[in-house]
Order: sequence, then structure tokens, then C-alpha cells
Amino acid sequence: MTRPPEMTEPVGFAEHDHAACTASAMAAAEARCRDAGLRFTPVRRRALEILLEEHRAMGAYEVLERLQQDGLGSQPPAAYRALDFLVGQGFAHRIEGLNAFVACARPGEDHIPGFLICRSCSKVAETVSVPARRILEQAAADSGFRIERVLVEAEGLCTACRQGEAP
Repeated sequence: MTRPPEMTEPVGFAEHDHAACTASAMAAAEARCRDAGLRFTPVRRRALEILLEEHRAMGAYEVLERLQQDGLGSQPPAAYRALDFLVGQGFAHRIEGLNAFVACARPGEDHIPGFLICRSCSKVAETVSVPARRILEQAAADSGFRIERVLVEAEGLCTACRQGEAP
């Protein structure tokens, strides 16, 4: 299938080199922090690694539990501060519909992410919602509105979960 130039393949459901995906995201985060003079603390680093381990949404308490197992923070504020930092720097996204977080599949890119969320396995695929961005930017310009944040989330079933359904 040929995609329009503004569309890109969603990242999360398809088979891919996950080690390269993770290494690339970590390198982008490290470079951004270094270039901007930001502290990429062990807790922030590990929180991003936890999100990168799977392409699924994770709640703050699930991240906190993993941080605790690693001896990196025992109180909820540790996880929330790390996740807020990651979202603020574009290394992760908050999935509002799930009250959860997912690592950014395109760190360092200026994009409005669109999320395809599997309601069965909780995996999340990130795609770029360029057409939605253009429509919203035009509508905002026409009405004098300044967009501060756009959220595009779609819920359904991924291929693997659909294959497990009865006909």
C-alpha cells in the first residue's frame, strides 16, 4: 500500500528492531539533555528505559513499582516527576484516555502524535497525525485560537488480538 507523503508507518504493533528503537530513543534523550544542559538523572533515565521496554501504555504506579525494584525511588512523586520531565522534553507522551504514559517513538521530531491503542493488550502504536494537524491549525487560524496541545487517540484491536477473536 502506498502512503501519502504526510503519513508514516505506526510504530508499536509491527515487528521491528526493538533494540535499535530503544538505543535510538535513549541516544536522542541523552543528546537533548546534554545540548540543553538538562539533568538526565538515573531516575529519569530508568523511567524512560522502562517505558521503552514495551510499546504499551504504563501507569505511573507501574513505573514507580519498577523504579522501586531497581532501588530508584520509593514514593509516587519520584515517578511523577520523572514522567513529567520525560513528557515535557518530548521523550514520552501521556495517553489521556488511559491515564498512562508511553515512550515517544519519534523523539526529537516536531510532530503531533496520534495513538492507536489496543483495548485488549494495551499496546500503543504511535503515528504522526499530519492531516489532523493541518485541519486543526487552519481552524485555529481562522478563529484566532492558539493551539497549545493536540491529542489524537484511537482505541481498537491490534492485529494480534484480532486474530485471537472468534469469527
